[in-house]
Amino acid sequence: MKEYRQNIDIAVKVNGTEYRDNVPAHMTLLQFLRDRLFLTGTKEGCGIGECGACTVVMDGKTVASCLVLAVEADGAEIRTIEGEARDGKLSELQKAFIEYGGTQCGFCTPGMIMSAQSLLECKPNPAREDIVEAIAGNLCRCTGYEPIIEAIDAVARKNARERK
Repeated sequence: MKEYRQNIDIAVKVNGTEYRDNVPAHMTLLQFLRDRLFLTGTKEGCGIGECGACTVVMDGKTVASCLVLAVEADGAEIRTIEGEARDGKLSELQKAFIEYGGTQCGFCTPGMIMSAQSLLECKPNPAREDIVEAIAGNLCRCTGYEPIIEAIDAVARKNARERK
């Protein structure tokens, strides 16, 4: 049986940088980010969109990059965990995850931070229920979620004080 293969040209902006590549039609966005761009902060957990380890922000919305084909991202703007630090300095959310003990093994951390940052951009002053809902698609087997929720809430409260 003959294997069907087709490569397609794509152009994406990842963390502010434009990339062009010729990718197999079946390549996922997760594979593209990790294997072509060497952005390995985005993790592969389940491969079926259930764990949230591969969460990235695409055109302003969180997506499970294991479920998005790279060709579907053509023309999109994508932000990964590598795009959260600026000038070699961790973001406030990244610092809070460390300070509050929300990192532990670290496997879920990139996806959690992407989901949390997306929430804070859409809803700068979220209620606890909003935080819980925003990270509901991200599984963590280490922290029990409380340190993560506390870290997100601390950043939201700090941002609220700074806006006043």
